[in-house]
Amino acid sequence: MIEIKNVFKSFGENEVLNDLSLTIKKGSIFGLVGINGAGKSTLLRMISGVYNVCSGNILIEGEEVYENPSAKRKIFFLPDDPYFSYRLTGDELKDLYKSYYNFNEDTFYKHLTTFKLDSKKPIHNYSKGMKRQIFISLAIACEPEYILLDEAFDGLDPLARLHFKRALIELSTNNNTTVIISSHALRELEDICDSYGLIDHNTIISEGEINNALSNMHKYQFATNSNITKEMIKSVEVMSIQKEGRLYKVTFKGNENLFLEEINKLNPIFIDKVFVSFEDLFIEEVEARGYLKWNT
Repeated sequence: MIEIKNVFKSFGENEVLNDLSLTIKKGSIFGLVGINGAGKSTLLRMISGVYNVCSGNILIEGEEVYENPSAKRKIFFLPDDPYFSYRLTGDELKDLYKSYYNFNEDTFYKHLTTFKLDSKKPIHNYSKGMKRQIFISLAIACEPEYILLDEAFDGLDPLARLHFKRALIELSTNNNTTVIISSHALRELEDICDSYGLIDHNTIISEGEINNALSNMHKYQFATNSNITKEMIKSVEVMSIQKEGRLYKVTFKGNENLFLEEINKLNPIFIDKVFVSFEDLFIEEVEARGYLKWNT
């Protein structure tokens, strides 16, 4: 389990995270989301022990990670742009990680075969996607207790993304590995993650199980000749109202039946339920706190 307690982090006068608290269950596949500059990468670097906190605590199984080699051996951190020596080959990179982790060579080469990568070539000759693929293969082969992935799907084609997601699910299921994925590809996260945390304004503003969060958020579209405002809908917590002519789209949290009773009193021309995605959840939660208001 990862416990993050009242963490504050700044670089000089630049405050990055403030009073951030979060618990990530063992074996979870956790999606860490937020707008650009929200602090996702900084948080991953603190969880992995690359950065220290300014105040607060980050514990993995009750241990501080920073300057703790035994705790760090449980973690594989894959940053957005991983460092490697210019002429290093895939095989040489494998030998480097093999000296630190309980490395599974069969798993490594199985994934290289799937990705059609030549481990004898210098990595600097690889494309961006191929570099991502070889580091993904390393991460899976290290079989760590915790995998931290920054922009996990960046540069991967659809087949590579599918293979990667299947490998992560298998690792989490078979080894009880905890996976934390930071990504802007929210639809990809919805496919694989069971829980999430949303960073905005330097702290966690929303967290929990994705299915529970989505089941509590609803969206309906309806047409009416009446002029509807957010304040007029009293039965639920309205997140947003979008209007195009007589067509309204309302996103809300709360009891659907109470909402429908209220809207039906307006004699709508029609009313339909709209599917709510994890991306919708992200947009609504962030906009509700004043970032990038659209169509208000």
